[in-house]
Amino acid sequence: MRNLSHVFLFGCAAVVAAPALAAAALAGVDTSYIDRSVVPGDDFDAYANGAWRKSAEIPADRSSIGVGYDVFLKAEKRNAEIIQGVGAAKPAAGSDARRIADYYAAYLDTAAIERRGLAPVQPELARIAAIRDKAALAAKLGANLRADTDSLNATNFWTENLFGLFVTQDLARPDVTVPYLMQGGLGLPDRDYYLSDKPEMAELRTAYRAYVERLLTLGGLSEPAARADRIVALEAKIAAAHADIQSSQDAHKVEAWKRGDFAAKAPGLDWTGFWQAARLPDQQDFSVWQPAAVTGLARLVGSEPLQSWQDWLAFHTLNQYSSVLPKALDDAHFDFYGKTMNGTPAQQSRERRAIASVNGNLGDAVGKIYAERYFPASSKAEIEAMVKNIVAAFDARVAALDWMAPETKAEARRKLQVLEVGVGYPDQWRDYSSLEIRADDPFGNAWRAQDYEYLHQIAKIGKPVDRSEWWMTPQTVNAINLPLQNALNFPAAILESPYFDAKFDAAANYGAIGSVIGHEISHSFDNLGADFDSSGKLRNWWTPADLKRFEQAGAALAAQYDAYEALPGLNLKGEQELGENIADVAGLAAAYEAYHKSLGGKPAPVINGLTGDQRFFLAFAQGWRSKMRDKALRARIATDVHAPAMWRVQTVRNLDAWYPAFQVKPGQKLYLEPKSRVKVW
Repeated sequence: MRNLSHVFLFGCAAVVAAPALAAAALAGVDTSYIDRSVVPGDDFDAYANGAWRKSAEIPADRSSIGVGYDVFLKAEKRNAEIIQGVGAAKPAAGSDARRIADYYAAYLDTAAIERRGLAPVQPELARIAAIRDKAALAAKLGANLRADTDSLNATNFWTENLFGLFVTQDLARPDVTVPYLMQGGLGLPDRDYYLSDKPEMAELRTAYRAYVERLLTLGGLSEPAARADRIVALEAKIAAAHADIQSSQDAHKVEAWKRGDFAAKAPGLDWTGFWQAARLPDQQDFSVWQPAAVTGLARLVGSEPLQSWQDWLAFHTLNQYSSVLPKALDDAHFDFYGKTMNGTPAQQSRERRAIASVNGNLGDAVGKIYAERYFPASSKAEIEAMVKNIVAAFDARVAALDWMAPETKAEARRKLQVLEVGVGYPDQWRDYSSLEIRADDPFGNAWRAQDYEYLHQIAKIGKPVDRSEWWMTPQTVNAINLPLQNALNFPAAILESPYFDAKFDAAANYGAIGSVIGHEISHSFDNLGADFDSSGKLRNWWTPADLKRFEQAGAALAAQYDAYEALPGLNLKGEQELGENIADVAGLAAAYEAYHKSLGGKPAPVINGLTGDQRFFLAFAQGWRSKMRDKALRARIATDVHAPAMWRVQTVRNLDAWYPAFQVKPGQKLYLEPKSRVKVW
C-alpha cells in the first residue's frame, strides 16, 4: 500500500567558492525558507517552510507546488530530452526507440486528431450500442477488464471499469500468483462523492451530471440529458455497493473464491462469459478484495436496465480516452476534473502531457535510457549503504523493545533480514515487442498499451513470484514498499539533489532521503504491513499482548491526526491515513538513529548556526514543503491514504530528540507530554 506519494525535495544552490554559500550548500537546508516569526513548537511546518510559502505561487496548470514539483521538473526535463532525442534519431522500425518516438508524435499531432474526429472511438461505441442482452453485457464488461488497480503496493482502489484487476502472490500461499478482483465503476473519485450530504459534495455531483451530459453531447450520442440522468443514477447505486477506503485497506477482509463461487456468491452477472472475455477462461483461483462490493456490483448488472449500462459504458469510454480525441472532449474533461474538482485554472501543455503519457505506457523503455544516462553507480552504492544503515537502526530499535515478546520480535527482525531492496532501476526490463505503436493512431496506441499491460500482468498468474519485480519506473519521483514481496523500490529520479546529494552534510541526507528510506522500511511494520510475515504470507505472528500494544499506539496516532483541521470544518482522517503516518513516525526515528550512528561517535558540526539535529529535522520538514489549492486539499483528504504534506511535517512532535533541538516547551501547540508521544516501533 505503500507508495510515498508526492514525496519531493527542496532546491538548493550548488557548492561555490564563497564560504557562506558553500556552507549553505553543505548544510542541505535552505534557511531562506524559514519563518522566524513562528515558534517551532507551535507549527514546525510554518517555521521550516513559512517564508517560502508566503511568496510561492502555484502555476496555473498545477493544483499544488512544492519539493515534488522541483524534483519532478528535473526528471521531466530529462525525459523530454530522451523522448525528443529518440525521435530526432529516426530509430529503426520495431525498436523500443521507435515505439517511444511514434507514441510521442501521435499524441502531439492534434491537427490529425481533429481531422479524424470521433472516427477512432466509433467502433467501440458501436459495439456498446449493439449489446442486446445481459450475456453480451457480461462479455463486454469482461473484455474491458484491465490491470489498473493495486490494493497493496500503490494503494490504488479506483478504476472506471466495473472491476479492476491486480496480480500478485496469494495472501496465504506466497509461492502462488493469483488475480485479485477489485471494485470499480465510478467517475467521481470515491463513494462519498455520491453519498455524502455535505454541500460541497452536492455541488460536485451537480457539476458532474452537467459534465456527463456535455461529454455525451460532444461524443455525438442522442438524448444526452436522459442518458446523463441514467448514468449518474446508476453510479449512485454502484457507490452504495462500494466498500469505503478505510475498509478497503484491511487485507483480512479479502476472500479466496474459486471460479464456481462467483455464480453463487455474486449472482446477476454471467461470470462464465465475463471470464472468457477477460481472457481467463480456465483460471480457478481468485482473491476478491472487496467481496461485498463484488456481490453488490454483480447484482446491479442483473437488476439495472440494459440501456443504463450501455449509456454508462459509452460515457466511460469517452471519458477514459478524451485526451486522444478531439480538443473539445479533452477540454471538457479538464474543465471538470482539473478546474471544478481540483481548482486548477489551466491545462498542462500538450508536450508535457505527451511526455507523461509516454512514460505511463512505455515506462521501462524510457526508464532504461534514463538510468543509463542519469544514475551513476556511485549514487546507487551510497543509497544502498544508507538503506543498510537505516535497516540496521530499525533492527536495533526492534531488538531493544521491552514490551515485545521474543517470538514476535524474532519474526519482525526476520522480515528485516530478508528485505529485498531495489535502488535506481530494476534488474530486468519489460519486453515491448508485442505492443504495436503507430505514429498515426494515438487512440489505438493508448488502447493497445492498456491491453498490453493487462496481458503482461495476467501472464504472471500461476508462475513463481519474482520478489525482485519493480512496480515503479526509474524516472518516477516516488518510492514504494511491496508488502507481499517484502521489498522496497527507490527509483533513480527521487535519488537526486537536493533530496540526496553526496556533497551534503549527513544530517541533511538522513533527514531528507533517509526519512524516505525509513518510511518505506517502516511500511513493513505499519497497520497493514505488520499483518504479513517475512515470506509475505498474511498471518498473525503477534502475541495477543503485543498486538494490543501495537493497536493502542496506532489508535493514539489516528486520534492525533483526527485533531488536525485542514480547512474550516474539515479535519484529517486519522484511520484512513494510519499506515502512512505510522511509517512516517517509525521511519523518521530510524533515520535519526542511523544519522547519529553515522557520526562515528564524533559531535556533529554546527553549520550556519544550526546544530546537526536542527539540520536533520529541518531537512525532513523542508522535504515536505508544499502549497496546495483548497479544492485539491479537500479532494486529497477525501480520497488519499496519505496525510497532506503540511501535517506530515508535524510527525516530529512524536520524537523526543526534536524537543531539545528547538527548545519546545509545555504550552506550545505541538508539545506532547513524553507519555503521549507515539512511538509505535
